[in-house]
Amino acid sequence: MRSGSTTAVAEAQAALARIAALDSALGAFQIVRAEKALAEAAAVDARVAAGEHLPLAGVPIAIKDNIPVEGEPMREGSAATSAEPRVADHEVVTRLRAAGAVIVGITRVPELCVFGTTDSVYGTTRNPWNPERTSGGSSGGSAAAVASGMVAVAHAADGMGSIRIPAANCGLVGLKPGAGLVPADMGAHSWFGMSENGPLATTVADAALVLAVMAGRLELASVSAPTRRLRIGLAVGVPTPLARLDARWREAAESTVAVLRAAGHEVVEVSIPYPADPLPVLARWFAGAADDAKHEGLDDRRLEPRVRAHVRAGRLLRRLGALRPGPVDQLRSRVEAATADIDVLVTPALAQAGPLATGWHRRGWITNLRANISYAPFAALWNLLGWPAAVVPTGWHDAAAVPLAVQLVAHPAAEGEGEALLLSVACELEAAMPWRRTAPSPANVG
Repeated sequence: MRSGSTTAVAEAQAALARIAALDSALGAFQIVRAEKALAEAAAVDARVAAGEHLPLAGVPIAIKDNIPVEGEPMREGSAATSAEPRVADHEVVTRLRAAGAVIVGITRVPELCVFGTTDSVYGTTRNPWNPERTSGGSSGGSAAAVASGMVAVAHAADGMGSIRIPAANCGLVGLKPGAGLVPADMGAHSWFGMSENGPLATTVADAALVLAVMAGRLELASVSAPTRRLRIGLAVGVPTPLARLDARWREAAESTVAVLRAAGHEVVEVSIPYPADPLPVLARWFAGAADDAKHEGLDDRRLEPRVRAHVRAGRLLRRLGALRPGPVDQLRSRVEAATADIDVLVTPALAQAGPLATGWHRRGWITNLRANISYAPFAALWNLLGWPAAVVPTGWHDAAAVPLAVQLVAHPAAEGEGEALLLSVACELEAAMPWRRTAPSPANVG
C-alpha cells in the first residue's frame, strides 16, 4: 500500500477469493462481508490517497464472533443469541478500522466461547494443517482463517487460553495481553477480568503490529531480539492430574530452551505451584459463561446441553461463594515467589494434540470438560492471574500431523513491557527456527 504497488480494494478482493476457495473445507467464517468489505477498502484507498498514514492500510482482517461489529449480528456460536445487527463497533474494532484494516468477515466460535474446540449449530471449524483435527477454541475460526492464508492476521480473544490454544493447534503466533493493555469489555465482565483481546498472526512482526494497534501503543510494533541476557525458566510440570504430557510436546519445550541457551540466555528449571484445588479457575470459567448468558438475556432452553450444564454449574458455584478473591490472591503470591528471578517462562503449549473435529457440541458436558482439560491445561492460570502469555510454533508432530508450539509467559509490567519482552523472545526464536507460515491447501494435505 505504501509503495503504491497494490490497493486496499485489490487486497480485499484477493482475500475474498481465498475465502471462497478454501472456507467450505475449513468452516472458519460465520459471516463473509464481501460487499461491505469492498466498500470499506475503497474508503481506505481514498484515505491513503488523501495522505493519511495508516499502520494497517488495506490489510484484510477477520473478527472473532464475540465482540460487536457495527451492522452485523454477534451470534457467539449460539442459536439462542439475537440475529439483529449490532449498532456500534467494539473499541478494538474501532481501532483496527482507524488504522486502515478492512474487515472481511466474522469468524466462528463454540457456543458462548466456552470450549477449546470450535463447533456449534453453525458448523465445525477444522485445522488447516490436518482437517481431521480441531483448530482449537474458542478462537478456532480466526486461527483457521490465518493458518490457511485466507487472511494474514485476525482478532482473537482469550479467557482460558482461547488465543493460545488455537495458535498452538494451527502453528501460529498468538498473544494474550496482560490485564489492562487492550480494551476487553466482553460480555458481562470479561469473565471476571480473565478475558483479553489480542492477535493471531503467522509472524511475530505481524502479531506485534496488530497488538500495537489494538493497544493504541504503536511503539509495541517495533520488535527485535533481546538486547540483554535473560533468565529463562523451563516449566514442564503438568498443571492437573487429569492431563498427561505427550513426549513430543515436552520435547518441543526442551528444544526451545536449548535454542535460547545457545543464544546466550541462562536456562533454569522451574516448578510452577499450580493450584491443587482448581475451583478458583473453574468457578470463574463456569460463572463467567452464566453471567454472559444472563447479560445477553438468553433462554437456557435454546443453549446446547453442554453449555446449559456449564451455565447451571456457574450459578450454583456463585451461590456457594466459590468466587471469593482470597484463594486467587494466595495463588498469585505463590506463583510470584516461585518465579521472582525469572524473566520469561517456557511451558508446553498443549499436553496433547488437539482432538478430532467431530461435533463436540453434540456431546455431554463432562466429556467436553475432560477433553479440554486433558489436552490444553497450561493456559488458564495466566488468565486467572492476568499475566501476558504468548504461543509460538516450534516444530511438527509427525504422529498427529499438526504443528508443535510452546507457551511463553512474562510477569505483568506497566506500559506493555511484559508483552514487549515476550515478543522479543518470540522474535529470537523465529529467527533461529523459522516456521512455515501457512498450511498447504486442503486439496494438497497429506
